[in-house]
Order: sequence, then C-alpha cells, then structure tokens
Amino acid sequence: MKKLLLVLTIVFCSLAVVSANGTTEESAVAAAADDRIEITFWHALGDAARSGWIQDRVDEFNASQDTYVVTQEAKGSYRDTLQAAILADKQGNPPSLVHVFEVGSQLAYDSGIFMPIGDIGNFDTDDYIAPVLNYYTIDGKVNSIPFNSSSPVLYINTDKLVEAGFPADYVPDTFDDMIGAIETARERNVEGANISFALHAWYFEQWMAEQGAMLVNNDNGREARATEVNLTSDAAVKIGNFMKELGEKDIYSYTGRFEDWDGSDAIFKGGQSMFHITSTADLGNIAKAVEGSFTMGVGKLPIPAGEMRNGTVIGGGSIWVTKNQSEAQLEGARDFALFLTNTDNMISWHKLTGYYPVRNSSVDKLREEGWFTGDAKQLVAFNQLLTTISNSATAGALGGTLLDNRTIIEQAMQKILQGGDVMSALQEAKDIADAKLAEYNANF
Repeated sequence: MKKLLLVLTIVFCSLAVVSANGTTEESAVAAAADDRIEITFWHALGDAARSGWIQDRVDEFNASQDTYVVTQEAKGSYRDTLQAAILADKQGNPPSLVHVFEVGSQLAYDSGIFMPIGDIGNFDTDDYIAPVLNYYTIDGKVNSIPFNSSSPVLYINTDKLVEAGFPADYVPDTFDDMIGAIETARERNVEGANISFALHAWYFEQWMAEQGAMLVNNDNGREARATEVNLTSDAAVKIGNFMKELGEKDIYSYTGRFEDWDGSDAIFKGGQSMFHITSTADLGNIAKAVEGSFTMGVGKLPIPAGEMRNGTVIGGGSIWVTKNQSEAQLEGARDFALFLTNTDNMISWHKLTGYYPVRNSSVDKLREEGWFTGDAKQLVAFNQLLTTISNSATAGALGGTLLDNRTIIEQAMQKILQGGDVMSALQEAKDIADAKLAEYNANF
C-alpha cells in the first residue's frame, strides 16, 4: 500500500475522469450483454485517427474468436492513464491492459499492479526488434509489449544546405559538423541558418545513450535500483558544452518554452531553420507540411565528435497487463496485445502514424513491398533503429523520478543557453535530481 500511495502522490496530481475518445455507449452495452470474457484496454491515444485505428483492431479481434470481447478507452494523457489504472486497481476494478509511456516504466513496475507479460504462458518474442524490446525488459523478464515506438532523427532543409554550397545529400554526423554547416550558411547569407528542436530532456537522454553512457547509476537502474543521476559525467558535460556553443553563437532557435514540440516543428516548417531534430513519428506530418515549400532530407541524429555511434533509446509507449485478473483474463489480455502488435497490424500502424513497427517481420514485409524505396526518409529512421546496439545505455534508464529529471535537465539546459556555467548548472541539476531520487527510493 505504501508503494501504491507513493506512486500516486509523487507523480500525479489529478485523475482524468472523462475519456477523450473511448468506447461508445452502444459497444459498452454490447460488451455487458456478451457472455464472453471481457478484456479492457486503457490507452493514451485519444485523437480520432489513432483511437479509430485501435477500435478497428478491437473489432477485428472480437470477430476473430468467441472467447473474449475487448473494449478500448482513451483515458487522457499518459500520466492520466497510468493514474487511472492504479486507482481502479485500488478500487478492485482494474483494466486488463494499460498503455504506459516509456519513462513511466519504473513507476508502473513499482506500483505493484502489473505482472510481466512474459510470465503469462509461453509466447515467442524473438520477432520483436531487439533494441525496442530491450527497453521493456526488466530483471530479465519482458514486462510489457512495445506498441508505439519512435526515436529522434535529423530533418534537413536541403534547399538551404545547397544554397550554402553543400551537396544535396550532405548529412552532418556530429555536433561540430552541424555547427560548421550553419556557420558556412551564415557566411553566405542563407536566411534561417539555425538549428531547431524542442527544449526537451528526451534529447539529452538520447545523446547520453549515443555515447554509451548511463543516465543513472547501477547500470542505468537495471542491475539494481538507481540511486544517482549522472548529470556531471563526461558524456553529460559534452552535451552541456554543445548547448553552450549553440547559445553563444545564437544558432539555436526555439520558442522559449519547455517541451514545445509543435512550436519547434513550426519553426522548421516555416523555413526558419536549416536543421531540425524531432521524433521519427513526425516524418509523415512534417514531410506533408513542407511539400511544395522546400525539399526535405533526413539523417541520423548528430552526436558529439569523437564518439562511436551506440544508438538511440526507444521512445513512445508499451502495453502492460494488470495482475489482479482471472487466469482466463490474463491470457486474453496477452492474446490481444500480441494481436495488436502482429506483423500486419504494425505495418498498418506505421503507415498511419510514422511510429516504428516493432517487429522484424514487419520491416521485412515493408522492404518486400518497396515501401522504403518509395519513401527513403523512413529508411534512414529504420537504419538508425536497426543499427542500435542493444546494451544498458540504449535500453534506457529506469528510475521512479525520470519525469522530474526531465524538468530538472531542461531547466539546466536553459540556464546554459542563457550564458550559465556548464558545470555549475549540471551540478545543481544533479543535486536536485539525486535528492528527489533518494526521497522516492526511501519508500521502497
């Protein structure tokens, strides 16, 4: 109970009680009247396109067999969804499946309401892409099934690049390469010679992983519970120095707000930056938005000079199974999660949203049908994922205060951008992050 109350108290401040796009009244009535075993899926994708896709898969699964009936409901944000599930379990009526964001994995684990999906019978996870499945493997067990997965890539305004005298297919590999290209463009009076990306700690996490560095100690929290956040490590300092250089040279363009994805994208789409970093999940939307305005290229995420490319940490969310269910419900929940993420469904999901399909067989099938030939931008993203080395750095950090960490890191980065000393800002951030982590860990 103490663990449950802590997760509720520290992370969440309000319960989402209204679904943005949940099960219809008619389907709820039908489910209640059905004598099949009911499986409930709560998720955080309330927009019409993605929630509609999920409902279509629910309908297909329900029609494919007569043992289970699945209902789906969007519960608001990721935070709202996890909170609602924890409270529902406390009240004795948990959903069967819960959609949890990647940095909520430790919180989900610590809540005590879930069981590793790998413990429900025997099923083959070999087809799931290793770096993706690696994130959701805790204590040697697959705790959840990856669903919507993404990572950051570099978007390039090729017209500006060519105007600056570079080949159209030039892709900067390092921070120094990117800054050098921007400075060359400015010397040639190229308008909008900047780099844009949201001021979001997700990128800091990615750049730590690319250097093979751990964000937290104890093997990124995977050997034992993390007790320290590595914000003053050599890898962290390299990131801080990069942000310092961006600020000093006035080549970083952002809205001034933390985690402003839409505002940052708007800068690039409006032709006000030459380079832009954001999620692979936005490839389709951004490509469509700039069509007719300028030519867009895509490259791997630039990294610090002199580092061997280790790979990125998977972002997005996964599907967890609550444990306080009958054996039949557990099996039905597992079967639906596997159905939702099967080969063909992951292809359909990828084409609709831009998220990675999480299965190797999906990638193979996309190659066979020529999908990557027709859309080379997607191929860059897949190559970055498939060449990621599976290790503790790219598995991502586990810790109960990772959400707090993101805000703390963003505050430090902003101080550095505004002229603050790199080591002072990072040390202050580390002190705050370590204190919050110690407070959290004291309850376990």
